[in-house]
Amino acid sequence: MISCVDCDIASMDRSLKQFQNELKTSEVGLFFFAGHGMQIDGENYLAAVDTSRTDESAAKYTSMALNHVIEVMEKSNCATNIIILDACRNNPFERAWTRSMEVQGLASVYAPRGTLIAFATSPGQTASDGEGRNGAYTTALLKHMNTPDCSIETMFKRVRNTLSAATGGTQISWEHTSLAEEFFFNLSLGVRIDLYGDTALSDSLFILDEAKKSNAIIKGLKTLNWAVQNSAVGELTVDVTDKAGTDSLFVVGRNLYQAACGSSNAAMAYLQDFANSSAGMDEAKRKALLDGMLFEMFYDSNAKLRKDFKVHMFEPLFALQRNKDLKSSFDFIAECLLPDATRFYSIPGKALEVAVDVSTQPSSAKSGHHILQTVYYQGSGILWMEDRDYEPDPGKPPMRKTLTLDQFENLLAEQMVVAPRLLKINYDSFVDTGNETIAFPYGWTTRKR
Repeated sequence: MISCVDCDIASMDRSLKQFQNELKTSEVGLFFFAGHGMQIDGENYLAAVDTSRTDESAAKYTSMALNHVIEVMEKSNCATNIIILDACRNNPFERAWTRSMEVQGLASVYAPRGTLIAFATSPGQTASDGEGRNGAYTTALLKHMNTPDCSIETMFKRVRNTLSAATGGTQISWEHTSLAEEFFFNLSLGVRIDLYGDTALSDSLFILDEAKKSNAIIKGLKTLNWAVQNSAVGELTVDVTDKAGTDSLFVVGRNLYQAACGSSNAAMAYLQDFANSSAGMDEAKRKALLDGMLFEMFYDSNAKLRKDFKVHMFEPLFALQRNKDLKSSFDFIAECLLPDATRFYSIPGKALEVAVDVSTQPSSAKSGHHILQTVYYQGSGILWMEDRDYEPDPGKPPMRKTLTLDQFENLLAEQMVVAPRLLKINYDSFVDTGNETIAFPYGWTTRKR
């Protein structure tokens, strides 16, 4: 995402060039502008903070032409381009110019194939700035953009209704569209993922039929009794999986991972040696089991992304990613998580390396012992206090736990949800010999905020 706030025209031009470069590898492009828009000689312009007020000609050449934005997006490889303009306000420079504008608001524009252009008002109309930090249009947009399984056309109709109600019918939003494909801002898992039924994805809805051996295994795994769980894992044979449906095996996988996180020895062993444990199974059945385990880590029983991921068995589960025969399951979880990419440093399943720099201070009390200062990712510190219960009294140092380098690196990988083999760590204050220890503050984390 490229963001430019309160920017001058030079910054706007630079940001558009960056945007143009990003579009080369994207399937969808979205350009959003909130600010002052002007219609000059039938063309639309987006004002910068340093747009000249001298006259129309000066304003034109110190603003960004909307047609330029449209052209950049049209020439990209994106199948879908979306331009949203909360910019149809009164001309801010009208009084400074020698003559008043005869036309207010923004003019109609041509939308190339695969493009939707949304305006805060109908052509020639001006817009309300609203009462909060956003204009009335953006406020209405935020109310509906995240509605699950709502097509973009239906979403903008809802925005229009909300906006009309908020402004007493004085402001009517407007769209020009030539979209060639269906587009949804928020497509729910049940619609995006068609391999498994809703009752498997939302396994709180899954009804057990104990006459089925796979369902009897699920029941055993759901108990809090290790002996029962271990026995259930022992029943998971090739003969059982060959007869079971993929939805049932997906739910088996979910509960198998849950049991492993709960310290069932048999479940942990099955997961850690999954490639051999599942040998001989039908490929689709094997995939369903692993898909279910991966899904359980990130999604709750209602198929909602967890606030706190279930990462107790993260390392051994994602170690399976090195097995090429299991790649399709990691592609599956990556596809599930794609709409929530901002929750991650790198989307799990994509097998992309993440590099961090660790800053420490040597301890004066013990050789080879280092006190963690911060962890840097892409130039920013990502270590922060998550649990304020551990906050020390004023003037007191935080409580810290001593970790070996292996323990520290595994903790970092778990918090960042990056497979240890994909997390590249550079220590800036010492040479890693493997014998060092690090003091890690209690209550702090590198988890993505």
